[in-house]
Amino acid sequence: MSDFIEHCLGRVVALQVRLYACQARLADCTDPEALHDLRITLRQLRSLLRPLRGLPAVDALEEGAAVLGRLSGPLRDREVLTAELERLGLAHLAPIDEAQQAAGYVALARSDELADLMRLLDGWPGNWRDAARQGQLDNVKKRIRRRLRRQQRQLAQALRDPAHDRHRLRLLIKRVRYAAETYPAQSRLSKAAQSRLKRAQSALGDWHDHLQWLAQAEMLTSLRPCRDIWLQTQQAAERRADDALLALYGDFPAEG
Repeated sequence: MSDFIEHCLGRVVALQVRLYACQARLADCTDPEALHDLRITLRQLRSLLRPLRGLPAVDALEEGAAVLGRLSGPLRDREVLTAELERLGLAHLAPIDEAQQAAGYVALARSDELADLMRLLDGWPGNWRDAARQGQLDNVKKRIRRRLRRQQRQLAQALRDPAHDRHRLRLLIKRVRYAAETYPAQSRLSKAAQSRLKRAQSALGDWHDHLQWLAQAEMLTSLRPCRDIWLQTQQAAERRADDALLALYGDFPAEG
């Protein structure tokens, strides 16, 4: 196999090792960063696999990572909300207590979804080597460059859409940024452009968090005392997000 194909194989195996460590940390319930690290690892795995869709064993593995990401999302949202309430000095308003959150960590660590993903990862090295021997990976670098370029074109178009959807832009920015981190040579994005993507993603993430908190404040009377504060900070977050989006225009020019 080529050095690049071996590198992709090694990256997936290394991410599997990290997932095992995160699983143990979640089950132990003593590490406040375990869930965050799990989701980062899933993000890196999906970023590596997404440009390879259609190749043997890739689709099932990428979907398994996506399923676990969706399952772990609500747990992470509660962590972020709890941290915000603590910042405001209102930790007592958290919708769930530490014991309930810990139970969620254990359930995720023991979930069928995580076990299924680990089984798929166990089979990855053999499937990947078989694909290489059969010549199915001969043009893998070209495939990755083409798909990353398509992602960048989609982002350029979305940035200039007068009715742009910040939720979609957030998703596109995440994909482009993580792909550039995973495949720097194929993405051809400068470090400065990646830095601006990171800043835009952070600003959009802050805006998105505020929308979620305000939605929960409408449903949960216990969170109503936070509503006015979040409304004010949400407006500021929206302005920061829009400024960060404008800064990306030069990095992702319109194609004529």
